This record gives sequence, structure tokens and C-alpha cells, in this order.
Amino acid sequence: MQYSLLLLPAAYIVGSINFSIILFKILGKSDPRNSFSGNPGTTNVYRQTGIVWAIAVLSLDMGRAIAVYFLAIRILHENYVTWAGLFLIIGNRFPCFHGFRGGKGVANYLGFTAFLSPYSAGFSCAAWVMTYGLIKKPFIASFAMISVLAAGTVLKTPQNLFAISGTIVTYLLIIMNHYGNILDLARNKIQSEKNNG
Repeated sequence: MQYSLLLLPAAYIVGSINFSIILFKILGKSDPRNSFSGNPGTTNVYRQTGIVWAIAVLSLDMGRAIAVYFLAIRILHENYVTWAGLFLIIGNRFPCFHGFRGGKGVANYLGFTAFLSPYSAGFSCAAWVMTYGLIKKPFIASFAMISVLAAGTVLKTPQNLFAISGTIVTYLLIIMNHYGNILDLARNKIQSEKNNG
């Protein structure tokens, strides 16, 4: 078991490979973290390069996460599988290859849970689309997505505290990764209330 748990730091290292930063270097563009939201994720790639490259980055992020998931279910005891997802998200957020400034982890979490709980993965995408359609805030739509994913994961994993806590910690980490977005929204709301007052 101690050797199989080496998959957890391996998941962190794999998660530390940020495809959008690498892609932008190949395309001769500035670091995606230097523009708009400063997040090297799918939404910011879309803002800077368009839909084709955004889909490419999304596919790579999800594909990497799916690979980690299948390795986890083959190598780890079922109680540790959700923790592999957590380490993947930590790598995506704090990548050792990119100055520990990475993405929010949403696409990676979607990929990791896609085969673990396919129905919730499908519903989560619908939740993203509906929430974005109503609110027009990508990060709030992401909250709807990961809430559905986390709920589906809890239902599909062993019903013990250790396995479930891996999902809970991952969920909270992704929420905290959007701390800047939450602060900006709060500041804008306060400023709007001042202007209207």
C-alpha cells in the first residue's frame, strides 16, 4: 500500500503541467496569466485565443484527469481514490513547474469525476450552462458545476468518512481557488450600493 500511495504525489506532479501556459509559449503568445482574470484556465484561454484553443486546453486538462482517475482505481484502495483527485487539483492550482501560480481546477475535477460518476458529470455541465445563462458569471457557474460533481462523487464512493472527506476537501479547495473572484464580486456589489445610495 505504501508504494501505491506514491500515486498521490505523482498526481500532484502531473497536475502541475499547465497546458495553456505551454500552448501559449508554443504559439509565441504572452503568458495567459498576464491578461484578463490572470487564470490559465479554459475561460481565460477562450478570452485570449478563441474557442478552438479553449477546447484544446479543456480536452487536455480533462484527458489528463481521466488518466489519473483510471490509474487511481487500478492502483489505490477505493478509500484513497478521491484523494488522488485532490492532489491533482493541488498540482493544477500550485504547479511546481510554473511558479506555483496555476488554475482553479474545475476542468480537472470534471475530468476526474467523468467516469467515476458520469450522470453527475453530465448534470454538472447542464448546471454550468443554466447558471451562466442566468447570472453571466463563469465562476458562479463553476460553483454550480462542482457542487453537482461533489454530490455525485459522494454518492458513488465508499460511504466512509475518509473517502468522503477527500471529496469535501477538494470541493472546498476549488471554492477557495476562486477567492479573488468572490472578493471582486463583493467589492462591485458594495460599490454599486454606494452609487445607488
